[in-house]
Amino acid sequence: MAGLVPRTGPLRVLVAAQLVNSVGDGAFYTCSALFFTRLVGLSATRVGLALTVGWATAMVVGVPLGRLADRFGPRRTAVALAAVTAAALGALLVVRSFPLVVLVVCGYACAQAGLASARQALLAGLVAPAERTGARARLQSALNAGLAVGAGLGALALHFDTAQAYLAVFVADAVGFLAAALLLRRLPEAPAPAAGPRPTVLRDRPYVLITLLNAVMCLNMPLLSIGLPLWVVSRTDAPAPVAALLLVLNTLAVVVFQVRVAGQVTDLRTATRATGRAGWLMLLACAAYALSGGGLGAVAAVVVLVTAAAVQVFGEMLQAAGAWEIGFGLAPPDRQGQYQGFFGTGPQLARTVGPVLLTALLVGWGTPGWLVLGGLFLVAGVAFGPVVREAERARGIDCPVESQRAGSPLPSGPAAATELTDQRGSSC
Repeated sequence: MAGLVPRTGPLRVLVAAQLVNSVGDGAFYTCSALFFTRLVGLSATRVGLALTVGWATAMVVGVPLGRLADRFGPRRTAVALAAVTAAALGALLVVRSFPLVVLVVCGYACAQAGLASARQALLAGLVAPAERTGARARLQSALNAGLAVGAGLGALALHFDTAQAYLAVFVADAVGFLAAALLLRRLPEAPAPAAGPRPTVLRDRPYVLITLLNAVMCLNMPLLSIGLPLWVVSRTDAPAPVAALLLVLNTLAVVVFQVRVAGQVTDLRTATRATGRAGWLMLLACAAYALSGGGLGAVAAVVVLVTAAAVQVFGEMLQAAGAWEIGFGLAPPDRQGQYQGFFGTGPQLARTVGPVLLTALLVGWGTPGWLVLGGLFLVAGVAFGPVVREAERARGIDCPVESQRAGSPLPSGPAAATELTDQRGSSC
């Protein structure tokens, strides 16, 4: 894990902060359901409702919170929101009524969403344009590594199954966010010129469409956590624990290979190429998953599932790298906060819609459902290309010139060539 953290520079601090708070998050995600049902005394239905309301609220406030980073500076905003997240976790230790739990969960989810936007804006401001996708890949690897370690700690809490163990998990998560806040305070403030009086990202139609395409591709997340476990148990001959094995393999593969895969993406042209390839890989993975439900026997089913999971994770890593490059590259430098806040609603939308959609497709439809899902991945992955080219035309981006290769900005904007934007990726 030490190799994930660079030796010097702002990225070292960003990766370290990501690592310490993701360890706590991994433990939290593992134990939160039992914490709310056994200690707080909520029914499983109310727990699900509280979390759904929380993350839905976070989607709504994503852009306004991103604008805070543009207005007050991403470092200052990230530090404040990390502290708010820690405070929300601390409040969950003592609140016991359902309305208060919903209120605190909304605060927790909104602070998490805003923190993610501010971190992205901070990365955009402190890391050279040509290095942003690689830096984002390091952050993703650190996130997965931390979640894996935290899940192990959460498993210990589940083993002891005591109130003290579950409370310790929430305390550890809160401490992790406080540690992240202290680490982020060590960074210089990134330049963040004041944005316009209204959220311009909502009027940037190509960027809105790109965010929706990214949401479709991000269905791979609930696929791993919800769709596949249900498929393995209900439609294949493989033993149930294989679902957990597939999730572990996915996590480890991202930790080991995400930075290398991201090295293939250096500009918008290679980013759209990566998303297109990701669409084909996800279609192939879905077809293989469908094959695993054909009465193959336990051993053959496991082999097919593992093969499909390997194809999926490389498609997932290609898609992630391409989406990061596109999300950064088409956002004006003085509006990275609100643009990243809006772009971050894609994964949140996938987490919200994914459980219902995947259950209907995979458990309800079976093999045809897998093919429909694969078709969605393919269409979304390939569609990035024409939409990104349309966004470039709207910004007045021409073929690269020497100043662009040197990393200097050219005129651009959400609707016309009147604002500054990052020109590291033209499709010319």
